[in-house]
Amino acid sequence: MPMAMTASQLQWGWRPPPKQQRRRMIPVVCSVATENAQKKERVRLKQLFEEAYERCRTAPTEGVSFTLQQFSDSLDKYDYESEVGAKVKGTVFATDASGAYVDITAKSTAYLPLQEACIHKIKKVEEAGIVPGLREEFMIIGENGTDDSLILSLRSIQYDLAWERCRQLQSEDAVVKGKVVNANRGGLVAQVEGLKGFVPFSQISSKSTGEDLLEQEIPFKFVEVDEEQSRLVLSHRKAVAESQGQLGIGSVVVGSVQSIKPYGAFVDIGGISGLLHVSQISHDRITDIATVLQPGDILKVMILSHDRERGRVSLSTKKLEPSPGDMIRNPKLVFEKAEEMAQTFRQRIAQAEAMARADMLRFQPESGLSLSGDGILGPLSSDLPPEGVDLSEVPLAEDS
Repeated sequence: MPMAMTASQLQWGWRPPPKQQRRRMIPVVCSVATENAQKKERVRLKQLFEEAYERCRTAPTEGVSFTLQQFSDSLDKYDYESEVGAKVKGTVFATDASGAYVDITAKSTAYLPLQEACIHKIKKVEEAGIVPGLREEFMIIGENGTDDSLILSLRSIQYDLAWERCRQLQSEDAVVKGKVVNANRGGLVAQVEGLKGFVPFSQISSKSTGEDLLEQEIPFKFVEVDEEQSRLVLSHRKAVAESQGQLGIGSVVVGSVQSIKPYGAFVDIGGISGLLHVSQISHDRITDIATVLQPGDILKVMILSHDRERGRVSLSTKKLEPSPGDMIRNPKLVFEKAEEMAQTFRQRIAQAEAMARADMLRFQPESGLSLSGDGILGPLSSDLPPEGVDLSEVPLAEDS
């Protein structure tokens, strides 16, 4: 429908804009209206904010059903014990490069410094699992004089638990693994259960120097655990003695190659160093050990001999080969069949011992026993079965 014109418009010769131009004007009008509405809303919100700010500044408790003193009394009533040494429950809500902020429902925020976050040395609290949302028990160790905030510690709690754990392990006469972290004239310093203990040189079952053992993990037993005197004395010798007592001739153990020499390889078998001589690696001749073994290799070995007085252990993989040369061509098969081959070896040893005892009895007719042609020890009289007694299954004394 054509747009109607007023008399003044007709008088001055005004003509309406084309239909297409009128359509373009409509969005512009809507945009201006929207902008005006948003401006009014911003003015209204600004006015509300200014009124709220003025009320907080001049009359903060207006309309509140309790006074500031009542609020303070309530905090004192339900606040945690804030004395140094007290333990409190708290929730970590923020961390930074120097520690963590903890909510313990006290008047002010508590802070956990980095050096008090763990019994071990860490570079940031996240390494100890301290992240926002963690709820844990902390110990109060001090107060910040500038803002009266409490200083917390997890290290102190872990320290007490570590001493308790060491006392328990000592009562059980247990063997534990510890890392050698330092050496001095008197012995070694090793870290066990997060605590540093002293190992006198007289309690080290090794000819290695302190420098050689640095950063190594070796077994220990507890000699003295005294938290009051902060004395933790360890013994490597006692731990090794117990381990050596369990090394029976013919038993199979897992070891790690420590070093390679022209005459053989030294293998660590649970804190004890044993020699795998080149002649005991395989039935096939080996000219270069490095072509078969490398430092760090994990392998199964059999205890061939054990000199407890000298602390020497001889090892063998040759006795574990299902077929001659398997250790060179197929070591995986050797390790899979290790227990089976070792059992066969122990049976042969038992038979040899039985034969040796029988040979001795040949010169003692009063014993009433004789040896048959196939090596079975049997009675001279008819009191025992005619087939005799088979001693091939009798285990070695070391296995019992």
